Amino acid sequence: MEDYLIKALAFNGQVRAYAARSTDTVGEAQRRHYTWPTASAALGRAMTAGVMMGAMLKGEEKLTIKIEGGGPLGPILVDSNSKGEVRGYVTHPQTHFDLNEQGKLDVRRAVGTDGMLTVVKDIGMREHFTGQVPIVSGELGEDFTYYFAMSEQLPSSVGVGVLVNPDNTILASGGFILQLLPGTDEETITRIENRLKEIPPVSKLIEKGLTPEELLNEILGEGNVKILEKMPVSFECTCSKERFATSIISLGRDEIQDMIDTDGEAEAQCHFCNEKYHYSKEELEALKSEAV
Repeated sequence: MEDYLIKALAFNGQVRAYAARSTDTVGEAQRRHYTWPTASAALGRAMTAGVMMGAMLKGEEKLTIKIEGGGPLGPILVDSNSKGEVRGYVTHPQTHFDLNEQGKLDVRRAVGTDGMLTVVKDIGMREHFTGQVPIVSGELGEDFTYYFAMSEQLPSSVGVGVLVNPDNTILASGGFILQLLPGTDEETITRIENRLKEIPPVSKLIEKGLTPEELLNEILGEGNVKILEKMPVSFECTCSKERFATSIISLGRDEIQDMIDTDGEAEAQCHFCNEKYHYSKEELEALKSEAV
């Protein structure tokens, strides 16, 4: 099964819902950064939430999520857009701990609980929209739930999960976001709350092979969900040799000349995808000629 997400409405338009399978996408991030299991779980949860939040955007809009909890993992950064494309990295990818008391990867310990979750949306306006909330859990699902309630005044439930194989590869990754729209009746709210208490962890449901559609049916009940849209989900990075070249040019002629004199070449590496770009002495000379 390939990664994809769905947008849906439930209970006759009272609830907006998103669900995603992100196993291969998170697996690509794991391979590129060689994340260890706890780091993989944290990054995978953040990327899964991020790609669903990106699906809430339109056109060329995009968003950036920064999670700084003060834990040993360091900051997590995720970029996503309205097309199901997402990229992300953690500052210390080789972070791992023993399982917690529930027998799960100890994401809370890795992320930390002393810091902020920040979402910056670029919706094509001069000013970007920025929402920021304290990290309340460190498990991330609860933190994104808190973000929607406090920053966007939208009662929501966010479930994200990642299972990691013994060889560090990703076994299963996915998640859901449920949002109560204005006027949702109490019976529907109670029904959803009770169901969320009963269902297994979302990563277990993905591991069982549930599709995003089946995931929402499992939570909200057969016949209550109306699928609106389906889109592919993938790890995509926007870096390129040309983009880095522009950054080198912006350093100015003196700085570029110093590169030439010191090393005779240069190498740039993207934080998001770990791709490396090499610039020869001749290429640096050409960039210097373009610099002011």
